[in-house]
Amino acid sequence: MAESLRSFFDELEASDRHLVLLNRSSPDPVRNLLDSLLDGQPVSVSEEESDSAADDDVVALVEDGSVVARSTLDELLESVLLINSDLYKSGGIELDEVALPAVFEGLDEVPFRVRGYPASNKEKLLLIVVSRVIERIAAEYGAGTLRASFQRLSRIDDERGTRDVYERVAGSGVDVHVYGVGEADSLSGLPLTVHTGTSYPYQRSWFVVFTPPEGADGDHVALLALEDEPNVWDGFWTFRPELVTRIERYIAEEV
Repeated sequence: MAESLRSFFDELEASDRHLVLLNRSSPDPVRNLLDSLLDGQPVSVSEEESDSAADDDVVALVEDGSVVARSTLDELLESVLLINSDLYKSGGIELDEVALPAVFEGLDEVPFRVRGYPASNKEKLLLIVVSRVIERIAAEYGAGTLRASFQRLSRIDDERGTRDVYERVAGSGVDVHVYGVGEADSLSGLPLTVHTGTSYPYQRSWFVVFTPPEGADGDHVALLALEDEPNVWDGFWTFRPELVTRIERYIAEEV
């Protein structure tokens, strides 16, 4: 059994990965959006020219010298770079519309350190999108277990979009568990299990973990982030079934 949520960071297997923007024709402000999203992260962004027109405004994820994923710049703009996180809170983006481009999906197990608002308007956005993608995967599967922490349970009611998502996921047949500080009375009408407390995991963790039923095929996916400094988060996401399963088990047994 892991010693703490923090100990899972020691198991990350991230290799050398970076993004290459090919044949850019988009204006500098678009490039700046990508730079600001990844500023200070262990993922660099560079530009190259290619002889192929098929590479125009394409972003490639390069791992140990090989291209492992490709996404168009438009895909990045539509799903992440031009998105305001308030759209998720208000329900302005439907759960079925949430997508994670292949080059961002391929940054699994890369340790990110991000700042929230007002220090940064963009740094947390990628983790927010990953969280919604996990919730969408759970809703589409319609079985298994989803565990999610909110720090303040009141956020589920305060954010219409978040409540709508959890009503849908819980109503799909997924065993949903939510964790946080505060009163849970307002959540009594939702078909989910509420865990309350005041210890470190309740106050300082942000996780969204989905595991399909034992023995069933399906995506295992987890996001784990910890706020060890005020408004500063260390986080990562993973699709590794063995690691996701152990994170889920630790939360179930120790939090």
